[in-house]
Amino acid sequence: MANIIDGKAVSAQVKEGIRQEVEALKAKGIEIGLAVVIVGDDPASQVYVKNKEKACEAVGFNSYKYALPAETTEEELLALVDKLNNDDKVDGILVQLPLPKHLDDKIIINNIRPDKDVDAFHPVNVGKIMIGDYSFLPCTPAGVMELIKSTGTDVAGKECVVIGRSNIVGKPQAMLLLHQNGTVTITHSKTKNLKEVCARADILVAAVGRAKMVTADYIKEGAVVIDVGMNRDENGKLCGDVDFEDCKEKAGFITPVPGGVGPMTIAMLMKNTLTAGKEHHGV
Repeated sequence: MANIIDGKAVSAQVKEGIRQEVEALKAKGIEIGLAVVIVGDDPASQVYVKNKEKACEAVGFNSYKYALPAETTEEELLALVDKLNNDDKVDGILVQLPLPKHLDDKIIINNIRPDKDVDAFHPVNVGKIMIGDYSFLPCTPAGVMELIKSTGTDVAGKECVVIGRSNIVGKPQAMLLLHQNGTVTITHSKTKNLKEVCARADILVAAVGRAKMVTADYIKEGAVVIDVGMNRDENGKLCGDVDFEDCKEKAGFITPVPGGVGPMTIAMLMKNTLTAGKEHHGV
């Protein structure tokens, strides 16, 4: 039976470490601020933003929320981003995605100052991750690395397989594993013999967005299995890309959905915001 990796417990440890650092900074008169911008009323986005506000409160950040109507124009949104770029109280800026269809994510992200881009989506930050000289890590892949670390697994020399090649998870995830000396394969919809490739992995990260796609025959006995997926099954119940019930006997460590990678994403956003604040204030 696999050991269940408790994302809530690991994220609580990360946030507690941040809270203590924030307290020490406040004693020196330094406050950290995160601005979150949400456009429209997408229900999932509303939940994410509320969770980010709660996390800010828990670690002691100042939280600035900008809720804009769905019909906000690109000019209006860029004007707000520009204002936040130049606001000394704001250390980190996050524009909640997806944006309404008439707004171009890429244009908006490219206009966030790289040193305030706590999502690490700006091309400058993406490039820095590529060369291994970064301040911020994309929140979900960074959370995955913390979960792997919590198992006591050393990534160096391990066969690592990432299912999925998105810019937000798959590609940066592969780079982070590579930076820790893993031997990395990125797989995707065109990969031949996907099952066989995955079954070689000591560490398998599933980030493909297909409910319960990964079954026990994708998994090497004793592997660390990290499930980034967030889907609904045939009964409308929340589930991951990994068929948890099928795989839990074979894996060495496995993350549940919910309660695995999800809590880590927000914890790592808090970590990036702390990093931005410390750099901003020269600490």
